[in-house]
Amino acid sequence: MLRFSTAACLAAFILLAAPIAQAQQNAPQDSVFVRQNYRKLDRLIPMRDGVKLYTVIYVPLDAAKKTRYPFLLERTPYSAPPYGETNYPKTGPGMSRALSREKYIFVYQDVRGRYKSEGQFEEVTPNVPGNKTKQTDESSDTYDTIEWLLKNVPNHNGRAGITGISYPGFYATAALPDAHPALKAVSPQAPVTDEFIGDDARHNGAFFLLDNFSFTTYFDAPRTGPLEEYEPLFSFKPKDVYQFFLDLGPIKNANAPQYFNNRAKIWNEYQEHDTYDAYWQARNIRTALKSVKPAVLVVGGFFDAEDLFGALNTYKAIEQQNPKNNSRLVMGPWTHGAWSRPEWSQFGPLSFGSNTAQYFQEEIELKFFNSYLKDKGRFTQAEATIFNTGTNQWKTFEQWPPAATQAQTLFFQPNGTLAFAPATAPETFAEYVSDPSKPVPYTDGIFARRNNEYMIEDQRFAARRPDVLDFQTEPLAEDLTLAGPLTADLFVTTTGTDADFIVKLIDVLPDTARNPVPNPKNLQLAGYQRLVRAEVIRGRFRNSFEKPEPFQPGQIAEVKYELPGVLHTFKKGHRLMVQVQSSWFPLVDRNPQTFVDIDKAEDKDFVKATIRLYHDAQRHSGLRVLKQQ
Repeated sequence: MLRFSTAACLAAFILLAAPIAQAQQNAPQDSVFVRQNYRKLDRLIPMRDGVKLYTVIYVPLDAAKKTRYPFLLERTPYSAPPYGETNYPKTGPGMSRALSREKYIFVYQDVRGRYKSEGQFEEVTPNVPGNKTKQTDESSDTYDTIEWLLKNVPNHNGRAGITGISYPGFYATAALPDAHPALKAVSPQAPVTDEFIGDDARHNGAFFLLDNFSFTTYFDAPRTGPLEEYEPLFSFKPKDVYQFFLDLGPIKNANAPQYFNNRAKIWNEYQEHDTYDAYWQARNIRTALKSVKPAVLVVGGFFDAEDLFGALNTYKAIEQQNPKNNSRLVMGPWTHGAWSRPEWSQFGPLSFGSNTAQYFQEEIELKFFNSYLKDKGRFTQAEATIFNTGTNQWKTFEQWPPAATQAQTLFFQPNGTLAFAPATAPETFAEYVSDPSKPVPYTDGIFARRNNEYMIEDQRFAARRPDVLDFQTEPLAEDLTLAGPLTADLFVTTTGTDADFIVKLIDVLPDTARNPVPNPKNLQLAGYQRLVRAEVIRGRFRNSFEKPEPFQPGQIAEVKYELPGVLHTFKKGHRLMVQVQSSWFPLVDRNPQTFVDIDKAEDKDFVKATIRLYHDAQRHSGLRVLKQQ
C-alpha cells in the first residue's frame, strides 16, 4: 500500500520506515485483482476536536452481497496513497498477499498533521489517559476512526484490528490504551517505543546520527496544510557517510544554512532534550500499556537496526503490567520489516533454509487476524515464537525470556581471554586511546547510506584497530545457547570527563569454516567474527538517564547497561568474543569526551582520552548472559 513518488522520500522510507512498499513493488503485479475484488473509498473522517483525517478504505465487493468483513487498519505518517477513488494500487490492498486474498475491509489513514490529513503533527504523540474529553492522542484518534467506520461503512461484522511496522507500529501500540470495544486484535510490528532508551533517536542516551540526519531531511520538512508530497529540506547524497559526518564536525553544524538551518522542528527537539526529561518520558508508550484488552501480536527482527528494542520491550511491558493479557511475541531473522516482503530466506552471508517471511505471513499473521476478527480457526501460536540465529530453527517458548535459563557472566581475563570464571589476578586492565578525530567506524568499507548488514557483519576490521579491545573464549567443547537479554558490566577509568561504551557479542567461526557457494562477495568465513548483538551507552548516563554525571579523571567507575536479547547457539568449535570500544561512527555521533552539552560543543571540546577497562579479582568486568538449560 505505501508508496513514495520522490526519490528522497523513497530512500528515507526504505531506510527507517515500514518496508511494505518495497515488498509490494517487487511482488507480481495484481492490480486487476484489486479492482475486481475491492471498491475504493477516500474519506475525511472527523475527530472529536473537528480535525479531519484523510482515510483510504478498500471494501470487498462481495460485502454488498451481505458477506460481512472486519476492518483492518494501518495508521501512518508516511502517506496512504494512491489518493483518489479512481486510483487503485498495483498490489494489495492488504498488508500482505495472504491478507489481501483473505479479504478484509482495509483502512489506511494519514495520521494527524501528515500528508492529506488536517491538524498538527506531534512526534510520537504522548498518551493522554482516558477517552472522554476533547483532548486528543493517537488512542482517541483510533477510537474515533473505528467509531466512524462502524457507523458509515456497511456490511461489516463489528470488529476491527490494527497493525503497522515501525512508526505505524507505534500507532498500533498507541491504540491499546483505552481501546475501542470493537478493537479485538492489534499487531505492533517493530514499533517505535522509547526513543531515548533504545529506538531510533537515541540508545541509552547516545544519539543515532546517521539515521536521524538522513531521515529528518524529508520527514521533518514543514508544511502549511494538507499535501500529497513533501519537499526535502535539502539534498543529502554523500558518497561516503563516514567522511561526510567527520567533515561536518560538531553536531551543531547540522543547522548550518545548507542543511537544516533551524527549519527542522523534530531535529531541534532531539538536540534540545539531551537527557531523559519530560519530553522523552511522555513519549514512552510503555507506561500506558495497562488494562490491555485486545489480543496482541508483537513482531520484531533480531537484525533490525532501528526498533529491535521496541519489539522486545513492548511485549515485556504488556506482560509485566497485564497479568491476564493475551499477547504473543514473534522474533525472526529479519531486518526492519523484512517479514512483510514476499521472500526472506537469506541475509548477507546467512541462509535460513526457508522463506521465513512467507511462514510468518501465512502461518502466524493471517491466522492471528482470522481467529480474532473472523472466528476463523483458533489461534494456537505459542507465547513466544523465536528464531535461533545460530541454528536457523524456529523455537517456541511458554514465556520470553525462557524459564529454563541460568544467568552467568562471561568475565574478561588478562591477555584478551574470556571465561565463565571471574579473573583472580591482582589489579589488571586493558587500555586504549579513544580519539574523536579518528572514531571507530560501525561498518567496514565506504557507504553512501547505512549498511544494513552491519548487524551481522564480520568484526575483524574492528579487531585490528588499537582502540578496540577484544576478549575471546577457547573453542567450545559443546554447543552453547544464549536466550534473552545481555548485561554489560564494565569497570573503567578515563582521562576525560565523558565517554561512550559499545559492547559487542560476537560468534567467531572456526578456521575450518567453509566459504559459501556461490561466493560473489569473496567472503572468507574461516575465522569470521559474526556480530550477534551490540549496544551503546553514553557514559554520562551510567547512573541516571535523567541526571547525567561526569567521570572523574582516573577514578574507577562502573558502567552497567542492558543489550537487547538474543536467541543464538554458538556451535561446538566456535568461540565467543566480546569487543569493547568507545565510538561507533557515524551510526552514533561522536562523544567529545568532555562533559559539555554535545549539541553546543565546539571543535576544541573534542579531545583524546585514555580509557582503561579493569578485569581483576576486585573488578569483575564482563557480559552477563542467560544460558539455556
